[in-house]
Amino acid sequence: CEKTAVQDITAPMPETSARIKFFNFGVGAPGVNFYADDVKMTAISSTTTSEATTGVNFGGVGAGGLYVAIDPGQYTLSGRIAAATDKDLAITTTPANLENGKAYSFYVSGIYNTTTKTADSFVVEDPFIPEFDYTTAYVRFVHAISNANPMTMTIRERTDSSTVVIGGEVPYKSATPFVKVPPGSYDLSTRYAGATTNAITRTAVGFAPGRVYTIAARGNITTASTVLLDNTL
Repeated sequence: CEKTAVQDITAPMPETSARIKFFNFGVGAPGVNFYADDVKMTAISSTTTSEATTGVNFGGVGAGGLYVAIDPGQYTLSGRIAAATDKDLAITTTPANLENGKAYSFYVSGIYNTTTKTADSFVVEDPFIPEFDYTTAYVRFVHAISNANPMTMTIRERTDSSTVVIGGEVPYKSATPFVKVPPGSYDLSTRYAGATTNAITRTAVGFAPGRVYTIAARGNITTASTVLLDNTL
């Protein structure tokens, strides 16, 4: 413990237990900080001695888009208002059992209710492939739009027009498994069952080999300016 002691860095790092990533996809939701029970899991850099009042805004990802390590166990996950007004008020809570060695994503979702100051939220497991192929990309689809019907996402390679269906029909608060995809530039689209036109589109999305991508539908389906197929590594 002496200040001049040589630090031993040869010991192995502690094993990561569970990992979780946090998204604020609640339309109209205020900036939030994310908590597991009463432990703050994300923070925004502050240039003062006080906690930042911005939080993770709509469309943002906590911790710079990285996973946060957490001990396995049963938690109540929440997004709490970061602003001075209604400071630390939980706008949504979701119970979750986080298992050792697994990864998860927590989404604030749906449409924020300004009267009740509440939004939806859900957790999905991120089931990464144990035998990873670094010559290809992996893509999955998450449905985070509360007023949209179940959707299927298809991606079309822009050079040869080949298509890949990412999983099957996905209802709100659900996700597909990760699907192996040849690297390239793709146009993305989602459709409702039996529809002949697309519900949401996004063009020219690049998928690189050795990378894992989550495409999440977010927004208010009746307000086109809020709707997006979000691409997160």
